[in-house]
Amino acid sequence: MRKPIVAGNWKMNKTVADALALVNGMKAELSAIEGVDVVLCPPFTALAAVGQAIAGTRVDLGAQNMHAEKSGAYTGEVAADMIRELGCHYVILGHSERRQYFKETDELVNKKARAALAAGLRPIVCVGELLAQREAGQTEKVVETQVRGSLAGLGPKDLLATVLAYEPVWAIGTGKTATPAQAQEVHAFIRKVLQSLADESVAQSVRIQYGGSVKASNAKELFHQPDIDGGLIGGASLEARSFIDIVKGAL
Repeated sequence: MRKPIVAGNWKMNKTVADALALVNGMKAELSAIEGVDVVLCPPFTALAAVGQAIAGTRVDLGAQNMHAEKSGAYTGEVAADMIRELGCHYVILGHSERRQYFKETDELVNKKARAALAAGLRPIVCVGELLAQREAGQTEKVVETQVRGSLAGLGPKDLLATVLAYEPVWAIGTGKTATPAQAQEVHAFIRKVLQSLADESVAQSVRIQYGGSVKASNAKELFHQPDIDGGLIGGASLEARSFIDIVKGAL
């Protein structure tokens, strides 16, 4: 039985003071929820402070990105060991905003995933199609290409340590949400791709989140689809009550 995982991606929001106010307003209630893995992913500047604030709770810490190399002349970048040192156990990789604005490719996401796993981090690897691609009937082709490229060469052990997040790009921050049936269809397809990369056991064990305008009012129906194992939450994770209620929707 896969344990649901709900991660809050705060994106480029919250000063350290704002981040602490948010986490202190919800950590007690989140920590009391036993049936869901909860991950908070603040910006780099707030990782240390949030990590200290949630120390000793059930809530876990994640980063929003990292570089593929261990060290070097990469001004402005952060390596896996650096975020691991701050207490991170998860890292979001290949988010559509990284792919769109920073031209990240499946090959780069794959390099980052390998580096994350080598450092003891659990990658949350994002995949998803654009609206034009969905309307052209290319959803499965696009998603399969991203899954295969991003996970290339990973063995069963690494795949089991990886979380996938299906985020239809047309539903991120737009208010549009894939229907539970639409989301379930793609999640089930991703599981078939995973089976071809490993085997049925691995495919049935890897957790696949849904992301894209998830809110408290639709979380429960989305999360209770057979192949959806929680969510990667953007805007709705920036308000304590909203995020808590979304996490409870995974129970």
